Amino acid sequence: MFALQTKLRMKINSTHVLYFTLSAFLDTDMLSYFFFFILLVLYVLIIGSNVLLIVVICVNRSLHEPMFLFLCSLFVNELYGSLGLFPFLLVQILSDVHIIPAPLCLLQIFCIYTYGSVEFANLAVMSYDRYVAICRPLQYHSLMTARRITFLISITWLPPLFCVGFTVFLSSSLQLCGNVINKVYCDNHSIIKLACNDPTANNIYELIMAFLTVCVPVSVILYTYLRILQVCFSGSEQTRQKAVSTCTPHLASVINFSFGVSFEILQSRFNMDTVPGLLRTIFPLYYLTCQPLFNPVLYGLNMSRIRSMCKKLLLRKM
Repeated sequence: MFALQTKLRMKINSTHVLYFTLSAFLDTDMLSYFFFFILLVLYVLIIGSNVLLIVVICVNRSLHEPMFLFLCSLFVNELYGSLGLFPFLLVQILSDVHIIPAPLCLLQIFCIYTYGSVEFANLAVMSYDRYVAICRPLQYHSLMTARRITFLISITWLPPLFCVGFTVFLSSSLQLCGNVINKVYCDNHSIIKLACNDPTANNIYELIMAFLTVCVPVSVILYTYLRILQVCFSGSEQTRQKAVSTCTPHLASVINFSFGVSFEILQSRFNMDTVPGLLRTIFPLYYLTCQPLFNPVLYGLNMSRIRSMCKKLLLRKM
């Protein structure tokens, strides 16, 4: 009876949840300044590397080709995703009380989830571009027209924005019986687990959206790479060299991001109490902190045209 009364009392007060407490922050004392410095350096590197490559692609007309325009969209998304996490983390690390207002928490969920969805969609579009370039080279310019490029970039960004926006709306309408999130940033599934009522509808919608924004793009990537492999095995040495040079950075980016997202999904859905607390804190941050730096470094070093343009731009400024 007492438990029922407590539950009812919490349900009545649930509409007045004004902030969330993030309980996964470790007590690091003076090491907080060290972690703050590391994150600040990482954030500056992310901003600098992505902005540099965006500027290089935009100002050089010779790089106004489908592959580089899709790369530009990818780098913009890296800036967007890091903006949703790093400023917040930098403030929280030096704070004694790790709380976040409810509206900002929902905004962070929107930013992080759209970042992940756009990342997978962008990687899928880039794999399609590589498929056309390698498997149908004679038709490449007739297929990858300006209108089609605009369409592909649009479907990379617009559907995730609408889908994630509706996800956040559903979560914001839940009645909550608590405000403690066992993470260092806001997570939609953690909020769903705080619901007083049965959140089946939210869980089902979240699973459908995960399928559409993760499984569908990954299926496109797998299909295009299977076709590319078929062409490589039956084609000439020049075709294989072209495939390796253009597909290696993309494939490395897909594997790196998929690994990080997979661990995040597993941690949010299953009991991870047997995993050390430090690892439970660091691993969910992997795809949000490493991918935005991994991509510009990977493409900047491996693609000779971008590398040469970066050198020219930097030398001109010096």
